[in-house]
Amino acid sequence: MDKKYIAIFAIVIVAIVACAAYFAFGSSSEGVIRIGHLPSDHDSAMYVAQAQKQYEKQGLTVKLTQFNNGGDLMTAIAAGEIDVGYVGITPALSSIEKGVPVKVVSGAQTEGTGLVAASNSSINSIADLKGKRVATPGAATIQNMLLTYALKEANVNSDDVSISSMKVAQMSDALKSGQIDAMITWEPYASLAVANGYGKLVENSSEILSGHPCCVVVATDNFIEKHPDELKKVLDIHENATKFIDENPKEAADLLPADIVPNKTIQADVIKNTNFISGLDDDFKQKVMDFMNLEVELGLLKEPINESKIFAEV
Repeated sequence: MDKKYIAIFAIVIVAIVACAAYFAFGSSSEGVIRIGHLPSDHDSAMYVAQAQKQYEKQGLTVKLTQFNNGGDLMTAIAAGEIDVGYVGITPALSSIEKGVPVKVVSGAQTEGTGLVAASNSSINSIADLKGKRVATPGAATIQNMLLTYALKEANVNSDDVSISSMKVAQMSDALKSGQIDAMITWEPYASLAVANGYGKLVENSSEILSGHPCCVVVATDNFIEKHPDELKKVLDIHENATKFIDENPKEAADLLPADIVPNKTIQADVIKNTNFISGLDDDFKQKVMDFMNLEVELGLLKEPINESKIFAEV
């Protein structure tokens, strides 16, 4: 065969292989599963799985990408940049309502948020937030939803509170310096503020809305349809890591990244008091549906979403 034709043939083969990889994993490269997450201990199962090399042991190659908040993560999913995400149920529902092709495939944990005021402030209740400056991780976050609900329950008009969006990692410094009066944030930042003396707990999310769903695992419709085996492995890993966390809180705390968990002792106690979960049982799905209806009542969603559009059984 002529060398020119051999070269052309080789190029064609390479192109075919590249196209196959593209269509097999969306825009992922060479079969990499792109997992989005937040800088929060709510994603502990993913961090533990990574530290224990559970993905590699199952033959999976994953790329982990951190986002500032759930809204940013869901924007990346909508853009086709992420296959699987650990994210709050509020941004997940908002995206589903907007038609983003994504489904909830597992629970991750419930509750796990704290409303913390500056330790020297006069804020001792939700009602005391009137006229104060409160930071949330973003408008499309579960923390913002919980604050909206808490203010309504306390008969405080949200317009009477100066609510701003801020990166969680910056909230503590803002609280210390007096730039804000209070923050509603995911763990471990609420517990760290109290333990380090610059914050005082006003209410845990368990007091604001007992048993509420928080973070979930989502996957794109494309990934669910085209890669059921890989997704099942991801969810099996999530289940195994969750079980390890529940049974070994101290050891699990030691496996979390230092930039998220600067104090392992505090983190072990936080883990003990957090309900980490996996799978989609009827009880959890009902809690999500109740939460979704509450978001509709608060005006955070325009109308109820059918259950079949929210969940995918894998």
